[in-house]
Amino acid sequence: MAEPKTQPTGASAAEFLAAVADDRRRADAQALCALIAEATGAPPVMWGASIVGFGTYHYRSVSGREGDWPPVGLSPRKQALTLYIAEGFESHAELLARLGPVTTGKGCLYVKRLAAVDQDALRELVTGAFERLNGRTITP
Repeated sequence: MAEPKTQPTGASAAEFLAAVADDRRRADAQALCALIAEATGAPPVMWGASIVGFGTYHYRSVSGREGDWPPVGLSPRKQALTLYIAEGFESHAELLARLGPVTTGKGCLYVKRLAAVDQDALRELVTGAFERLNGRTITP
């Protein structure tokens, strides 16, 4: 079975975030990184070339594929800050309603401006998602 492409690297998350070209996106990414690190107690680690992850869990699928992934991660994409929540959002309707102007994908939360988002709700979402997965092995 092939190894997952995105794995932890030795690259500096701080240097990666400092290199974000857009001033506002860079400031938002650095602030979000600090919020996540404080909420989780985990240091930021580069996963691949563009994801800053916090913590790790091991997954095993019924097809036999397995690997490690961060319970919470972020990436300062061109269109929006992308916050990765590995467990998804099905059980977080109340928190999503409180967050403000965000959009979601299956496990992604897209934030255009960090200042427009309810920081308490964001911290609660990050903390809960991290605590439910970090250090665990998940088999669907």
